[in-house]
Amino acid sequence: MSLLTSSWLIVLGVVVLALIYVAFNYFRIKKMPEGTAEMIELSGIIRSGAQTFLKTEFKSIAIVVGAVAVIFTLCVEKTSGITFLMGALMSSIVCVLGMQSATYANVRTSNKARESLSIGETVKVALCGGSISGLAVQGFGMLGFIAVLLCFGGVKHDAESSGLVLKALTCNPYIMRISTYSLGCSIVAMFNRVAGGNYTKAADISSDILGKLRHDLPEDDSRIPNTIADFIGDNVNDIAGNCSDLLESFVATMSASIMISVTLFKTALAEGETQITDATFNATVLFPVILAGCGLVGCLIGLGLANIKKMGDNPSKELDLSTWISAGCTIVFGGVASYFIFKDVPLYTEFKLGWASPWVSSIMGIVSGIAIGIITEYYTSTDHKPTQKIAEMCTEGEAFVVTKGDAVGSRSVLLPVLVIIIALIVSGIIGGSYGIAISALGMLAFVGATVSIDAFGPIADNAGGLAEACHLAPDVRKITDKLDAVGNTTAAIGKGFAIGSAAFATVSLIMAYVGTYSGDAAVPVLNFATFFVVAGGILGGALVEYFSAILTDNTIDAAKIMADVGDKQMTQEVLDGKAKPDYNMMIAMAAKEAIRRMVLPSVLALLIPVIGGFLLGPEFVGGILVGATIVAIPRAIFMGNSGGAFDNAKKYIEQGMLKGHAKGSPAHKAAVTGDTIGDTRKDVVGVALDIFIKLMSTVANTITPIISRYHIFK
Repeated sequence: MSLLTSSWLIVLGVVVLALIYVAFNYFRIKKMPEGTAEMIELSGIIRSGAQTFLKTEFKSIAIVVGAVAVIFTLCVEKTSGITFLMGALMSSIVCVLGMQSATYANVRTSNKARESLSIGETVKVALCGGSISGLAVQGFGMLGFIAVLLCFGGVKHDAESSGLVLKALTCNPYIMRISTYSLGCSIVAMFNRVAGGNYTKAADISSDILGKLRHDLPEDDSRIPNTIADFIGDNVNDIAGNCSDLLESFVATMSASIMISVTLFKTALAEGETQITDATFNATVLFPVILAGCGLVGCLIGLGLANIKKMGDNPSKELDLSTWISAGCTIVFGGVASYFIFKDVPLYTEFKLGWASPWVSSIMGIVSGIAIGIITEYYTSTDHKPTQKIAEMCTEGEAFVVTKGDAVGSRSVLLPVLVIIIALIVSGIIGGSYGIAISALGMLAFVGATVSIDAFGPIADNAGGLAEACHLAPDVRKITDKLDAVGNTTAAIGKGFAIGSAAFATVSLIMAYVGTYSGDAAVPVLNFATFFVVAGGILGGALVEYFSAILTDNTIDAAKIMADVGDKQMTQEVLDGKAKPDYNMMIAMAAKEAIRRMVLPSVLALLIPVIGGFLLGPEFVGGILVGATIVAIPRAIFMGNSGGAFDNAKKYIEQGMLKGHAKGSPAHKAAVTGDTIGDTRKDVVGVALDIFIKLMSTVANTITPIISRYHIFK
């Protein structure tokens, strides 16, 4: 057995251990009591509605995935359709498992608050539910990736294969399998984010319109027919969508690292670097998988300690501690792995710090992820001035609120971008293109912990909503409100982390795209100083804006329809509490609108590189990728942070923090307007832009062997 194979088997053992921990927490959550009869009834409706939505959505996804798999098998590489399906399967499993566990955890979190009246005990239930999602993301992402490596013989730099039909078009089958596995994850993530975002925000915005603007009711009042659809939306977007999003980023960075390893080795041989051997190549292929395994061990330690220790009344501190422990363990274990993997092999000239180059690059990514989280928290938390200033502006009316929120969002862009730039430059200097890819992977190496903390947010949000909808005691609501506010910040941090990781992942994929080779020879390094690239760059930026417009229009149109239909159900009998609205009708409407509107934007990201490549070639596609990335990253940060700040400014007022302006006041109604605007930004457009640029980059890497040879303007 080779060193590579034995190492992958060891990592596979860690993955199995993580999945056993996931199963343990899943069944542990299920055994907890759900609470009152009303809590059991409403949670059952939420769970059933979420399951129905995902079943309906995956019927549409299956058609697209099946068709694309057949095309890859026939035209690109005969086994690539199988690996594409494996990626789609892993992403789908994580979505379903994450959503299912969250719908079990939300009501049990409410009930724990009801039974214990303890913030610390309640936090542990929500975090337990979130850890199922987080560890499943990293565990299943690595499970599929290692399965591809083991089942198909690892990675070789000098192999050739072709599709069943286009036999004249050859490519490296090992690279193609890795790339299509990543693409399978990406396409499911895109559908989930677009459909889930439309579902949750159409329900949320319409619920806010009915409750806060038209009928002056509490946010999660069960008399509002759209409320339950909103609860379901938190699970299908913030849980299922986020799980597939981060899994896709995680897999994409591992894929890019290995693709760049192949390019580095081929380039070194072509340039006559005789000291570079197969041992060098194997080391660069092995390290990304080992680093991901080290991160998974760190997540198990960090989340495991949080699970067994007694928690206090400061949830933010406890959640941050889990992240810090996970990140610290990843750094330590990654350093040990880098030393033993690279210390005795000849290294590329790009490795300026010798064996430590990959390790330091990974640290840059880890530090960047934490820094972006801290910056995001500053701009979105109710504890800091930016959000408080927006709340203060609410006393002046909607125009001031929106203008101030936009200014906060724009101001919040600079620091995260600087963090990303510094990390990319340092990683590039000390490790070349491989260093950049490893830096991206470093940021995502402990994704299990970050997704777990992020998933805490929607679980806490649902728990608070259930507590209000089921008329639990005020003392219970105080606990769930505290968790909800913390969850809002963790969700905003999660979105910032997703955006930052998308930037790193996309840059890695672009680097891999430039150096990707097909068949018997490397694709020539693309000349980015041509009019084709400039034209593609301009188009890429414009496509980001067009994509954003489609998503915004879809969400607002669906929300308007749902608000009007829901309003007709709010008869005097319903408002008096003598009858219940038709929840199932609103749930079905939200699902129908979301699925009907998800196809165009999702397929758009898939087709842009294909059409552009066949028309104008790889340089034009390279320009599209660069232009879209340059525009999308600041845009996504602006959308996420302004939306999070709008949301928390509203909560700042609702918690009585703005003296003289309580719920129902003109200031509160102005804050609701800001929150309505922010909802579409942070939960629809901002999060979908991440996948838009990653999916285009992954598709481009996959079809490079074709478009480098076949395009109209050679």
